[in-house]
This record gives sequence, structure tokens and C-alpha cells, in this order.
Amino acid sequence: MVARRLAEVQPEDFAFTPENLAWAERTIAKFPQGREASAVIPLLWRAQEQEGWVTKPAMEGVAAMLGMPLIRVLEVATFYTMFHLEPVGSKAHVQVCGTTPCMLSGAGEIIEVCRRRINEHPHHRSADGAFSWEEVECLGACVNAPLVQIFKDTYEDLTPTSFEALLDAFDRGQPPRPGPQNGRHFSVPITGLTSLTELGFTADAAVPQPDNSDYLPTGASEAAVPDHLSANVAPDEPRTAVDEVSGGEQSEDEMNRRKGSVHEKGGGADPAGPGTAGQEIGRANSTGRSDEAAARAMGNRSEEDEAALPEASPSEIEDDIPGGHEREEPGPRSDRDSSRGDREG
Repeated sequence: MVARRLAEVQPEDFAFTPENLAWAERTIAKFPQGREASAVIPLLWRAQEQEGWVTKPAMEGVAAMLGMPLIRVLEVATFYTMFHLEPVGSKAHVQVCGTTPCMLSGAGEIIEVCRRRINEHPHHRSADGAFSWEEVECLGACVNAPLVQIFKDTYEDLTPTSFEALLDAFDRGQPPRPGPQNGRHFSVPITGLTSLTELGFTADAAVPQPDNSDYLPTGASEAAVPDHLSANVAPDEPRTAVDEVSGGEQSEDEMNRRKGSVHEKGGGADPAGPGTAGQEIGRANSTGRSDEAAARAMGNRSEEDEAALPEASPSEIEDDIPGGHEREEPGPRSDRDSSRGDREG
């Protein structure tokens, strides 16, 4: 990022005009107590509009009004390129968009006019101090390229001839109307409409509004629910839009049906085999009560299943036995738990 520094020559002081001071006080009052510093950007912008550029005394005055350290105001003013830190033209400061669409549309010719009529170098004023210019990044009106911004307004669809006429108008103190300078209405096609020609649109005519009388926002009524969501409902049954859109058993069953993963109750393909405890544990029913299936499966364990389970540790036994009464010592769970494992490993 290019370093931005304050101008070497600065005025002695700064003060808002009575009108701007009243505006600044109203602006500061919009923010809660203790957050007045949030008004720093609009106050700096109003100071620039009043003086033409942001002077160091203006920064000091804004810092005092907002109770901010001066360095914080300096950080804001030097970061945003919208703030001019050196004097600019008293009648117009021209910002020429130099991004790709404008360059392809003739921005280079606009820059050449600036070099010839204002100054060879950007950020320098003309001999009479009335004009200055600079090249900037995208001004956000690519369809109207090339364009320039002068103070707060943009002037678009320029040619070298129309741009020189624009400078002449500012020199006379008669700025033209902002926007396209070739007669185009905002950004409508320059060659005329290529679609919707049956509307008979003209620049001054009201645009017909579409008929939205049959429009219903989603959730307002069952008419807004797509028909395919109710594919599992018989034609003569009411469509339960709430269950199918917001969840519930019908919604879950329908989603599983479309994925082809719904199994008939009491059986079906399962890695653990149909009707086994593993099947009951691994599958939740439509109400989500998988804990009951797990409890039933645990109650159906055989002695062989119990014997296959690993022995519990002593700490687990103490936690599980009410009152902490003694129990026979558990057998070793692995070789590492045996005395042999202790000796060898």
C-alpha cells in the first residue's frame, strides 16, 4: 500500500462553520455514550467538504470533539483514500477510473486530457489552482465506462470531447447534471431495448409492474409447498405441509423412502442379521427412541454374550457397586495386566 502523508504546508487553524458544527453535533448524538468515536469518518468527510481537503488542524479539531487521541484520527484519515491529505482543485478534483472496463472503453484518452489541461502529473493542481486529478480504482459503474468522479458525483459515458465540455462547465461554475453525458437513461442499453420490447418503455414512462396477485410467500399457505413433497400422500388425503416441510415422522420416512433406505418393520437387510440385537441397537425408529431398543437388546443377552464381555477394572467396580462392598478380584484383562506382563514388559 502506498504511504500517505500529510501535506508539508498546513493552515494555522480549523473551525466548522455554524451550520456544519450543528450538523456535527447532531451526528455525534446518534451514537451511544462512550461510542462517539464512531462519528470520526462522517466528521472528517464534512471537514473535507468544507475545506476541500483534510488538514491537520481539522483532524485535531475532530479528535477534540470526539475525545479521541489524535493518532487514531490520523490512522483513519491516512487509511481511506477518499480523504485528500493535500490541497486539491478549488473548482474540481477529477478522479479518473482506470480499471479494466474503463481502460478498454477509452479511459486512457480521458487521462491524456487531464495531463494536457490540468497537470502532467496526478495529485498536482493546475496553474490557477482550480483543477486537480488522479487515477483511481473501480468507481462501480462499469456499464457506463469510461467515467470520472468529481467530488461526490460521477459523470459517465465520456468521450474526450464530452469530458472537455465537462471541465469547461465546472470552470464556469455550472456543473452539468451527474450521470451519463451522452443522453443515456442511467444504464439502459445504449442501442435501445433488446428484450421486453412489448412494454413500450421510454425514459420518462413508468415501468409496468408485474401482476403478483397469485404470489404466496413460502409457509403462508399450503399452496406454497411444492407438490413433490407430498408424494407419499394419497390424492384424497389432506397434505400436511407442516410435517413435511418442518420435520416429523412423515418427513423422515419420506426422505428415507426417496433414498431407498426404508426397511420393513421386523426385518430387512442388516449387517447384524434380521431381528438380532445388533439390528435393534443400530436402527432408530421414526420417533428417535433408539435408547429403548438398546435397553431391550441388553436385556436379551445370553450367558455366552455376558462371558464375551471384558472384565471391569477395580475403579469401575467401586463406582458401580452401591455402598462399595467387596467383590472378588477380577481376572486379568490382558497379558499386560498379569504379573507375567509386569515382569516382562
